[in-house]
Amino acid sequence: MVLPKVVQRRAKRLGRGYGSGKGGHTSGRGQKGQKSRGHIGIMFEGLKIKKSLLKKLPLVRGKDKFKAHPKPIIVKMALLNLLPAKATVDIELLVKEGIVNGEDAKEVGVKILGGGELKKALNIKVPISRSAAKVVEKAGGKIV
Repeated sequence: MVLPKVVQRRAKRLGRGYGSGKGGHTSGRGQKGQKSRGHIGIMFEGLKIKKSLLKKLPLVRGKDKFKAHPKPIIVKMALLNLLPAKATVDIELLVKEGIVNGEDAKEVGVKILGGGELKKALNIKVPISRSAAKVVEKAGGKIV
């Protein structure tokens, strides 16, 4: 039996003693200055303000404006062939048939994307992409 090759190296942990290879005095951060100390904000660029970028961004208020927001769970068109014909496709049906996880689907939502053919006429109640909507209408279904 041959052991698999380890492809990724573990990240070097800074400031964990001289024996770690990046320990000791400054721990790879250079000497003095703001960057050698604590955390710097993601938009920090010294005294100048990135005016052109800031003007393009929408005015969003609150603490989490730079955090990533969750995207909906993607369901491929081919998976809808598992559902019964003339069914109304909503989150409850997708959870009941085991296509998506219930807790995740209710938290972030579901979106149907193209990717395969549809052989049944279905009524869709969840968000759907334009190309997938054309496939549904071609199969005789409708978007509610």
